[in-house]
Amino acid sequence: MPTEPLSQKEIEDRLRELPGWSQEGDRIARTYRLPGHVAAAALVVHVAAIQQELDHHSELTLGYDTVGLTVNTHDAGGAITARDFDLAARVEAAAPAHGAG
Repeated sequence: MPTEPLSQKEIEDRLRELPGWSQEGDRIARTYRLPGHVAAAALVVHVAAIQQELDHHSELTLGYDTVGLTVNTHDAGGAITARDFDLAARVEAAAPAHGAG
């Protein structure tokens, strides 16, 4: 069963529940700043494990002390769906353990 795209209002409502996340076109996005490169790399590995568990993957970018994510649902034609917000919430829960701000 395909995942249904969210309406613009649903996206805006859900973004209010995830401070730091924003809509960038047809994706939701967030950049985390971390205390250093090893902490950033550790967060990337943690996010990769979450993505495998959810079978839902973002574009994930590792910088020196930053980690960036952008996500939408390919199975929904590249639209934003509840699956994207489920992933974002899981990443939000994991990020503080790595010193992310």
